[in-house]
Amino acid sequence: MLGPPLHQCRVLASPCPGVYGVQTDSARHFGRHWHGTFGIGLLEQGAQRSASGRGTVEAFAGDLITSNPGEVHDGRPLGDASRRWHMVHLDPDVIAAMAAPGRALLDIEWTRPVIQDAPLRAALQRLLSQMDRWNAGQALTDADRLACEEGLVQACGLLLAGHSTAAPAEQAGGDIARVRERLADEMLDPPTLADLATMSGLSKYQLLRRFTQAYGVPPHAWLLQQRVERARRLIRDGDDLATAALASGFADQSHMTRLFGRHFGFTPGAWQLAAARRRPQ
Repeated sequence: MLGPPLHQCRVLASPCPGVYGVQTDSARHFGRHWHGTFGIGLLEQGAQRSASGRGTVEAFAGDLITSNPGEVHDGRPLGDASRRWHMVHLDPDVIAAMAAPGRALLDIEWTRPVIQDAPLRAALQRLLSQMDRWNAGQALTDADRLACEEGLVQACGLLLAGHSTAAPAEQAGGDIARVRERLADEMLDPPTLADLATMSGLSKYQLLRRFTQAYGVPPHAWLLQQRVERARRLIRDGDDLATAALASGFADQSHMTRLFGRHFGFTPGAWQLAAARRRPQ
């Protein structure tokens, strides 16, 4: 006698209010239902057929899948194998906050239930990876919160711009240099992306784009590079590695070591030895 179909589901928390994730590996047939959230996910393995607000659709491994609040849909695997997907659910007010000012939430919806878009897939994978690290307890600092918020804004910005009924955000001014200065001043206790956007008069997505255009990397990456440079100077001046790590905003010495090596190509220990040779005995 056959047992019930395979079904495993893991719920993922997020540091961003109104955002959570679900990772599902399932051969189950889901009946018609709807969610109160916007959904965007990646079908990681297998294939499925589902009803949507635009008729029956099929999705295959590597495709992006979406759902709108209140949109009735179902889902079943194509063939006998299970399928695995990784989904992010967003409360409607999260999306409303990222859309162009004055756009009514009722006018916003994802335009396609299945999407092939390599840049959007890469952005979503980065966000999912950040959420996985957050849930594993590997990324719990304020800088990690900023990285997760950036990943969320990047993915949603691409969705809103290319796969939604939302009007494109108008170009706006904004003093990006002040954003950089604030990040430098508050390196150990960084502001949120929302704080930076409010200060600059830009949407969060506009801020990400403008900052990256101006400085080559988004705010979180710029902040980490500043922390690594601070640690390098402290070690040069004689601080031990653990003290330099904490004074530069890292969670611990191992976190500093990973980023230090990625940034400079050599370890903090090697730098410490070189710096000691330069100091007078």
